[in-house]
Amino acid sequence: MTYSIREVADRTGLPASTLRYYEAEGLLGPVPRAGGSRRQYGEADLEWLSVIACLKNTGMPIQEIRRFVRLCDGGAATLEQRRAMLLAHQAATEQHIAQLRRELKHIRAKVAYYQDACDAAEAGKPLPVGCAVRAKR
Repeated sequence: MTYSIREVADRTGLPASTLRYYEAEGLLGPVPRAGGSRRQYGEADLEWLSVIACLKNTGMPIQEIRRFVRLCDGGAATLEQRRAMLLAHQAATEQHIAQLRRELKHIRAKVAYYQDACDAAEAGKPLPVGCAVRAKR
């Protein structure tokens, strides 16, 4: 089965401009064309786009994705390099997730604090300590 660029954009959530960019940057192999210049993506292209999107969405820079793609093009001789690259990216992603969890905990505490402040203000009670306006400098 083949898909037009619009169908791939709908399926992946990636704009057509991004799909063309990925192709131009060599992240996606040359996409076969039919009837002139209409791209015809296949299932393998969709699978590969999911890999690219995953790496990008987890913070891997385009130049590193490009390096990964080149390694994939190298066949079995690059399996260990690809594994090492993904292990490093996995560790960085896990660290980022841990940091986000810490930040989310802080945000949740602030939401609870401001809920208490709103409740106090609504009840005509004094605001909790620390609810003053930020100091002007």
